[in-house]
Order: sequence, then C-alpha cells, then structure tokens
Amino acid sequence: MGQEKKIPVTLDKSTFEQLFKTLFISLMHFARKYVSDTDTAKEITHDVFFNLWEKREKIDSSTSLKSYLYTSVYNRCMNYIRDQKKFNREEQVFNRNEQEEHIAYHDHLEEQELESRIQESLNSLPLKCREIFVLNRFEGNKYAEIAEKMNISVKTVETQMSKALRILREKLADYLKILIIFMFCYIY
Repeated sequence: MGQEKKIPVTLDKSTFEQLFKTLFISLMHFARKYVSDTDTAKEITHDVFFNLWEKREKIDSSTSLKSYLYTSVYNRCMNYIRDQKKFNREEQVFNRNEQEEHIAYHDHLEEQELESRIQESLNSLPLKCREIFVLNRFEGNKYAEIAEKMNISVKTVETQMSKALRILREKLADYLKILIIFMFCYIY
C-alpha cells in the first residue's frame, strides 16, 4: 500500500473547491455506512465541508485534510445517531405520557358517568330503603345499629338492604364489575 498523499493545508478557495470535488462523494458514501438515509449523509458531509471552510485558518498544517474530513464525518454521524436515539426515546416518553393522559381522562369521564349513574340509581330507591343503604354502605353502620337508629327490626334492615341491592344490580347491570370495585375501594 502506498503512503497517503497529504492535501496541502493552505486552504484557499480553489484548493477547497478541489478538495470538495475530489472527496465529497466518497465522504458521503462513508457517512451513508453509519446513517441509513442518503439525504442525511449528504447533509452531514456538507456540514463537515462548511465547518472546514469556517475553520480554514485554524487547521493544523501537520494534519492530513483527508483524514480530518473522514474523522469529522464519522464524529458527526455518531452525534447524529446519538441524537436520534435521544429524540426517539423522548418521543416514546412523550407518546407514552400522551397515551397515559388520554387513558386517565377517559377513566375520569367513565368515573364521572359511573358516579352519576350510581347517584341516579340511589335516588330511585324508596326513601327508607335508600336511607338504610346509605347508613350501611357509605357510613359503615351495622344492621343492628341501623335498626336501633331507625327504631325498626334487624330483619327489616336485611329486607330493605336486599331490595336496595337488587334494584341497584338491575339499574347498574352494565356497570356491575366497576361498581363492585368502586364500592370495595370506597368501603376500604
């Protein structure tokens, strides 16, 4: 193998143009090995040449410009890949957060609808039946305590609770599973 021919470091306009014409295609193909998109590879290569032109007066004269350009293209490709991974992660996090917000909003609407249906169903109960149900399920009173408070028998409380549960089951049949979970969580 022959020794690499160094391109002169005096970078005037014509030398830069010659360097561009000579190396652009091979640098672009080199970049294409790392980034799968030809347009991105071209953009990276253009950026490297632009950067070279901006730094033309600061380049070390002992440096091979060809080596400098290949190293610059490689580094930019690695930066691009890193940024894409970061962007993809952030996009995934954003999409997941957006999805969770949508689910939470949807759950909130369902919860509001369920609460409304429960309230409607409770309001449709006969007055004494509703009062007994609320004392037991929402205030945590035992049947004997309710019977004593309302001056009725425990058997009447049992009957009224059975009636309330039957009516609520019928009216909330489509929400029964959710209702059971709701009441379980509410009680405990």
